[in-house]
Amino acid sequence: MTTTAKIAPKNKNLFENPMGLNGFEFVEFAAPDPKVLEDLFTELGFVLVAKHRSKDVDLYRQGNTNFIINKEKDSPADYFAEEHGPSPCGMAFRVENSHQAYNRALELGAQPMDIPCGPMELRLPAIKGIGGAPIYLIDRYEEGSSIYDIDFEFIPGVDRHPKGYGLDVIDHLTHNVYRGRMGYWADFYEKFFNFRELRFFDIKGEYTGLTSKAMSAPDGKIRIPLNEESSAGKGQIEEYLMKFNGEGIQHIALTTPDIYKTIADMRANGVEFMDAPPATYYEMLDERLPGHGESGENLKSLGILLDGGTAEGDPRLLLQIFTKCVIGPAFIEIIQRKGDDGFGEGNFKALFESIERDQVNRGVLKTD
Repeated sequence: MTTTAKIAPKNKNLFENPMGLNGFEFVEFAAPDPKVLEDLFTELGFVLVAKHRSKDVDLYRQGNTNFIINKEKDSPADYFAEEHGPSPCGMAFRVENSHQAYNRALELGAQPMDIPCGPMELRLPAIKGIGGAPIYLIDRYEEGSSIYDIDFEFIPGVDRHPKGYGLDVIDHLTHNVYRGRMGYWADFYEKFFNFRELRFFDIKGEYTGLTSKAMSAPDGKIRIPLNEESSAGKGQIEEYLMKFNGEGIQHIALTTPDIYKTIADMRANGVEFMDAPPATYYEMLDERLPGHGESGENLKSLGILLDGGTAEGDPRLLLQIFTKCVIGPAFIEIIQRKGDDGFGEGNFKALFESIERDQVNRGVLKTD
């Protein structure tokens, strides 16, 4: 197993924010049988807090994360689910001015998407993104005047910001793309949203490999790593593309202020996670990250990965763990940042090996 990573040089021009980006607003989901998503979100600690006034659309929330289940028949989400099965079928970026951002995207050549709306409802501007999924541009997100306050009805007696298991905001959202397409999607996000490349990874396993390019928006809140199979074969990215029937969102990373409690509670509620790395991973933590200050036993017992480094004697850490595939071939990452702003570079190997072992166990990869 070899892993090559590089941090791209910074270009000061890429810090400009012409679209007025300010983080993720929501992720939209659809499924042929929406109950699959309803049960999953409940298991993950999300709560149904509101229903759309005129459409069959539900808002699930935990902390400051919004998950939308779109069950509307003959809608773009419905057609997306017919093609891809249970899946994330759209995402929304917060912007300063949605109409200005939308018009700028169209002037640069973005493909508009017509999202139907009813009388007295907001028309949400959107452009075509990964796998044909819409990227919504939202400027109504302040409490009391948000899109939910206008287009949804909150359920009486339900906390509008339930704590659940402590999950808070969307940290990043990863795409899997066809071989040769990583450059296209990197250019897409740079052209329309002025993203910049933060890091580049080249990971070679015993049987397969992948390359990954981590892109970040100028606001530093919207981050989208792009994954591509590095060689022909039945690697992790290829399996995803076959199961999903195209390019799409591979995983959604959600933050928590206390990953130990979050994961303990989620495991107790039946949430299943990817296989933990071998015991040697935890035995080598002190050598790899001297002075990290975390409990190796607690990390090992919960299967949590640790990455980061030390700057001027101050540990800057990233703790992360991944669920099994829970939305078709997509999964959820739980993450806690303690001063580290990376993507778990030191854990890419452990995650890659874990998925590769799972592929071998399921017979997807042949070892002989």
